[in-house]
Amino acid sequence: MSPQLSRRTMLRGLGVSMALPWMESLTAAGEPAVAGAAAASPPVRLAVLFAGNGFHSQEWWAKGSGKEMELGKVLEPVADFRGKMLFVKGLYNAEARKGNIHSSQTGNLLSGAPLASGGEIRSGTSFDQHLAQTYGRGTKVPSLVLGCEKSNPSVHKNYSMLYSSHISWSSPTTPTPLEIYPALAFDRLFKDESHAGDASVLDAVLETAADLRRRISRADRRKLEEYFDSVRDVEARIEAAGKKGELQGWRPAIEKPDIPRPADGIPQDIAEHMRLMCDILVLAFQTDTTRIVTLKLNNDHSALRFPNLRASSGKGGIDYMIHHLLSHSNNADWLTVNRFFTEQLAHVARRLDGIQEGERTALDNSMVLFCSSMMTGNHNNDELPMLVLGSAGGSIETGRVLDYSGKPDRQMCRLYMSLMGKMGVREKTFGDARAPLEEV
Repeated sequence: MSPQLSRRTMLRGLGVSMALPWMESLTAAGEPAVAGAAAASPPVRLAVLFAGNGFHSQEWWAKGSGKEMELGKVLEPVADFRGKMLFVKGLYNAEARKGNIHSSQTGNLLSGAPLASGGEIRSGTSFDQHLAQTYGRGTKVPSLVLGCEKSNPSVHKNYSMLYSSHISWSSPTTPTPLEIYPALAFDRLFKDESHAGDASVLDAVLETAADLRRRISRADRRKLEEYFDSVRDVEARIEAAGKKGELQGWRPAIEKPDIPRPADGIPQDIAEHMRLMCDILVLAFQTDTTRIVTLKLNNDHSALRFPNLRASSGKGGIDYMIHHLLSHSNNADWLTVNRFFTEQLAHVARRLDGIQEGERTALDNSMVLFCSSMMTGNHNNDELPMLVLGSAGGSIETGRVLDYSGKPDRQMCRLYMSLMGKMGVREKTFGDARAPLEEV
């Protein structure tokens, strides 16, 4: 085993640099591998998945513990991960209750900061970006911020709709740029420069990959091939989706239409878009290119439709009403859409749980926070829906329900302080919180 292989080793080629997945043959930064010595622990990662407009009023709940935990119908898609779940009830965002609806409930979801009104843009640095500016400095990409719906620059009830479009903020006046194009998100992970039509990133690193294979263990060679297979799969799907013109990454050949405006409908393939973004999140963690990913599945006040989901009436898909308006119905179709969003969480969890890293899986070594800025589509945010999958390398006791309803000091920022602490970033205060949650 070469003493020169460290966790900062990269596969490099023309215009490409690829971080490697966690492998036992690689040592901690700069420290030589020693035969028989224990491998360094895999890093802790954070993923935040956001679904706008809340959930079905009767079906977001959990009770009990461990693998016998009972779940409401919204959460049934993640039932396989009950033993790795921390369901947190009763936390709220005090500042979000001082403004109007939607924008003023969402723009400070991850910061707990006061929001400026009147069209002005001022929030607070979100906890994912606080981590990116500290913990994230050791990776090629400090954080990856992804979305599946374009930002809305308008104003709603005296608040900028940019608040509804962004949950990640690099500074109080700067929402973190949101990448909605899967191909560009993929490029950011693996390419030093983006060039349309480039060959597979794997082709560019074949020579250095062959050298690496000769210097790592047999088990790590298998892991490297699994990782390469994942890269190939995402590349192929991005290329196929682009050829069909289904994703928002497709570019028209002309600036103005040369035929009459067609009827509404024929939206992008939102199911494939979301799944691609979920897979890119997993790749980012698997390669240690970044340890912090924020994925906004839709905007609050979302305009997405879901023709891919069968309506309860049996007549077509759920595309008769936009997501925001559907959230006010609280009907069977709303539940179906909720479950579709939770299925994205389940997909991420399943993929991460299938990646073995020493004694644990990549899910065990991660914290996957699933959240919304209101409990239901009726804008109630006296408590917020939040759950965490993964144990941050064994430092979070999972398979539990924590209920803070009616208790003092139930600020959601206390949860963020706890999660940041699992990554070694410990602050005396964050947002309106003065201490982390002792139970997390």
